[in-house]
Amino acid sequence: MYITAVGLLVLAIGGVFVVRSFGSEAGADGLGGKACDDPTQVKLTVAPELQSSIEAAAKSLAAKGGKDGVPCLQFTITATAAAKVARDIASGSDNRPDLWIPDSSIWVSQADDGETVPSIAVPSIASSPMVLVGKNTSFADTSSWLRAFAGATPALVDPLGTSPGALALLAVQSERQQTSTTDNQVSGVVVPLAQHLGSMPKPYTDVNALFGRAAQGGNDIIVPASEQSFVNYQEEHPEGGLKAVMPTTGTLSLDYPVVVTAKADTTKFSDAGKTLGAEMLEDASSQARDQAGFRDQLLDQLSGGRGVGEVDQLPKPNAETIDRTLGNWSRLSLSTHSLAVIDVSGSMAEKVGNKTRMQLTIEAASEGLKLFPDTASLGLWTFSSNNGKDGADYKPLVPIKPLSAKQRSVIGNVLKVQKPIPNGGTGLYETAIAAVYAVRKDYNPNAVNSILLFTDGKNDDPGSGDLDATVKTLKSITDPDRPVRIIALGMGPDANPDELRRLAQATGGQSYVAKDPGDLRQVFIDALQSR
Repeated sequence: MYITAVGLLVLAIGGVFVVRSFGSEAGADGLGGKACDDPTQVKLTVAPELQSSIEAAAKSLAAKGGKDGVPCLQFTITATAAAKVARDIASGSDNRPDLWIPDSSIWVSQADDGETVPSIAVPSIASSPMVLVGKNTSFADTSSWLRAFAGATPALVDPLGTSPGALALLAVQSERQQTSTTDNQVSGVVVPLAQHLGSMPKPYTDVNALFGRAAQGGNDIIVPASEQSFVNYQEEHPEGGLKAVMPTTGTLSLDYPVVVTAKADTTKFSDAGKTLGAEMLEDASSQARDQAGFRDQLLDQLSGGRGVGEVDQLPKPNAETIDRTLGNWSRLSLSTHSLAVIDVSGSMAEKVGNKTRMQLTIEAASEGLKLFPDTASLGLWTFSSNNGKDGADYKPLVPIKPLSAKQRSVIGNVLKVQKPIPNGGTGLYETAIAAVYAVRKDYNPNAVNSILLFTDGKNDDPGSGDLDATVKTLKSITDPDRPVRIIALGMGPDANPDELRRLAQATGGQSYVAKDPGDLRQVFIDALQSR
């Protein structure tokens, strides 16, 4: 049956919402034509939390279709997480919308399929600043994102699958323009965090569940989240005891752009997006948006004193920074399958202050062990000339196994009893080659396979080949499909930086030299980054 005047058809089945405007009998030309007989069909995918607001705006727009120059549009609306949409588009999936409203514009650069680059029709139709949520006692230092993370237990929703998680990491990078934070300071916080969160069977995805954990007693959990999610949680749990804090350095925000993702007729869909964006600025839509906890595109404060008040904005990250930050997290959060190989040659008996190099190395290695999550796998060798079986320079002590409580205890106890071998030489070259073979024999394709090679000197075993021959051998046994990287960790003034660099680079690894063995914790952090 034909519907006269303005009609509205709403169909909500399986998360798909269809809004169509029909127009009037007279039509736009006054000649009896039906202005909305053939509305523009628009497939729209939106961030789930904004779906109801978009549906309301689409209803309002449909009711106006064909009158006063308002175009006739039929929206088919689905709600999908932005990261998934970006991956689908980038992979060339046919299941791509005409318009897309992600919760953050950081995903637009991730949605490039190599043929059609998504364009932004409306920069923002709503916004919500990122905040840190926790109990009052959980905030030791809120002068910056990094210091807040360092002074508490950050619980991030998955940075590779959610905007709040990604923006929290990007905020740490953006604030560096005003904090002069060093790479070492950032890695000292981010690397252990990535190792911890990456070791979980599944990443966090439910921010409300994390709010619930943060509200429990006996923890110092802080949750990076959108102000909108906190405001809604707070309304439902007024006695939760949580508060939202914006670090002094400022924050990044969810910005909800309208993005044209259609491959054809992009001007038509861009116009449809702009029309929908204009509707979101109308009074009724603005009030509904505010009630749902979203700010406008200018980040004006929420009504009723809700949220964190005025917002200081951090510089928005560019596409290169987004790619690098998310790529680093992906790499850092991978599990570890490593063999620690520790020098026990005679020079390790030399004193540094009141302790020997051996004692300081064992202390640093024991502390470094704590940085590895339980899902990491680690084994232990020592090396010195003629240290092992049949005159080998290396001695296997603990096989590579997951770091259960028992494995940690075994490695810790074995480390404690290690002593320098009097007159033992540094059999570095033979050990490096043997270690690569050993790790590859026990290769784990789902982890980063590496060798943590600790030494305080340079190779001085006359029975081994020279450096050039060793590097050539290491390169010849490299398998791109099963890479095993040497992370060479030099300690003290006698370590040879060039020698360690060449050994490591032959396997695609990195080398580090700590003049003071007390600096080895940072060297461990650097080693975990070199993956």
